[in-house]
Amino acid sequence: MSKTFNIDKILPLIEHGHIDYGENKVQEANEKWTEVKRKNTKIKLHMIGKLQTNKVKQAVQIFDYIHSVDSKKLAQKIAQEQSKINKKIKIFLQVNIGNENQKSGINKNEVDQLVSYCSEVNLDLIGLMCIPPVDANPENYFAEINKLNKFQGFNELSMGMSSDYLLAIKHSSTYLRIGSNIFGKRS
Repeated sequence: MSKTFNIDKILPLIEHGHIDYGENKVQEANEKWTEVKRKNTKIKLHMIGKLQTNKVKQAVQIFDYIHSVDSKKLAQKIAQEQSKINKKIKIFLQVNIGNENQKSGINKNEVDQLVSYCSEVNLDLIGLMCIPPVDANPENYFAEINKLNKFQGFNELSMGMSSDYLLAIKHSSTYLRIGSNIFGKRS
């Protein structure tokens, strides 16, 4: 996760061949990455944070992956915008695995319905994403989302951060959101 870090702090990683970076704000990503992506077309940007429908047009232009789709309205808007520029973004559905009021994501009981809808609007849905509750052992949540992901037939799974990535890998995560272990703590 490169969010909140200046591009100068990220450039050494790019020079060493790292290509995947996560951001959680569309405007910050545009300002930070537009020129870098123009120079290095191998860079892949991942939208991790909550995406508002009024930011989808910009998001579709800069991001290659969106990990936070959590509604039909958002899915439809992404489908419309990517078709306008003939781009296919890889999509993860965000599942609120801990049923926390303060977190985005769909309830696990709504996954089937949103998966079907994403197929209808021709999104490239590749898997599920979750962020377990901060104050709980993440392993049970990782096991549960992994089982749900496999049930849906997906091979990709977005979960795990600096504090719990080893458990996420144990439960088949293919996309990790590691920031502080790479860049240090944010000030």
